[in-house]
Formats: sequence, structure tokens, C-alpha cells
Amino acid sequence: MLSGLALAGGLLASDPPAAHDEHAHAVAHDSAAPAKLVQLVRDATRQFINVNAATAAGYQPFLGCVTGQDHGAMGVHYVNGGLVGDGEIDVSKPEALIYEPSAAGMQLVGVEFVVFADAWLAHHSSPPVLEGQTFQFVSSPNRFGLPAHFELHVWAWRDNPQGAFVDWNNSVSCEHQ
Repeated sequence: MLSGLALAGGLLASDPPAAHDEHAHAVAHDSAAPAKLVQLVRDATRQFINVNAATAAGYQPFLGCVTGQDHGAMGVHYVNGGLVGDGEIDVSKPEALIYEPSAAGMQLVGVEFVVFADAWLAHHSSPPVLEGQTFQFVSSPNRFGLPAHFELHVWAWRDNPQGAFVDWNNSVSCEHQ
């Protein structure tokens, strides 16, 4: 369970399979992004291109489609509460999968690695780093109602014109939610 974090919404078993195959997602990704971490995330999440595979693996939608206050969006985060609550970071097990709602169904666009700050700092003296990318600290209170945490977005399945590890992506929309 997600200590201190209640998941909203239920399983979306009625979502249709993604209309675009893996190749279509790969084409949407810009090869200029830092290749190693992006490729590791793709390898780890290829099995979740279809959102129904994510829900079967214990990921549940959280907070609906998240849009930026000024620009861009993140999409719908499907969170695995057990992974968020474990206090660890593992590139092969992202805590959240991010999907963009579209006319063709939910499209996998990226992931978010999340670890609660108190759990991380109990065993580490600095923020998490994954393949050279340092996580951002998000204090509490915050707009998501989460405890203080460290987070890192990886836009592995959708190019982000601002960078592969920036929170908001101008190429993601909540228009079809």
C-alpha cells in the first residue's frame, strides 16, 4: 500500500488496446534524448504499452490527467503503490507509468520515478540519482497532496521538446480525457 497516499479511481479495464504499436511510439521519441536511461526505461516498460497490462501488474490511475499551470501536461499517472512505498529506486520498476488519453485509447508516453523523502533520507545523505540524472525534491504541501518526495520524469515514449527529464511536456495533452 501507499503509506500516506490514497489512489483515486479504479481500473480502466474498458480502455481499448493502444491503436499504435511499439514502432509508432519509438518513432515519436527524439534520438537526441540521453540515450542510456531512455533506452533502459523503454526496455523496462515495453510490456506496458497497453494500459491493461499496467493495471494487471498493479498500476492504478492517480489524480486524472495532470496539466501544467502555464504549459504542457504530464498525462495520467498509473501508480504502483507498493513500489512508491518501498523507499527504493530501480530503473526496471518505475513507480508510475504515464499515459496520454487519446481518441485511440491510453498512449504510454513516459514514466515517473518517485520515492518519499523521509524513506530515502533515512538511508541516504543525498537525493537519488539514476544513470546520472539527479531527482528533483518536491516539498510538502504540494498541489498533488503528497508527502515531500523526490521525483524524476523520463519521457521514453514521447519526445519532450524541453528535454527527456523535464516534468511538463508540451507534446502531451489532456484534451481527450
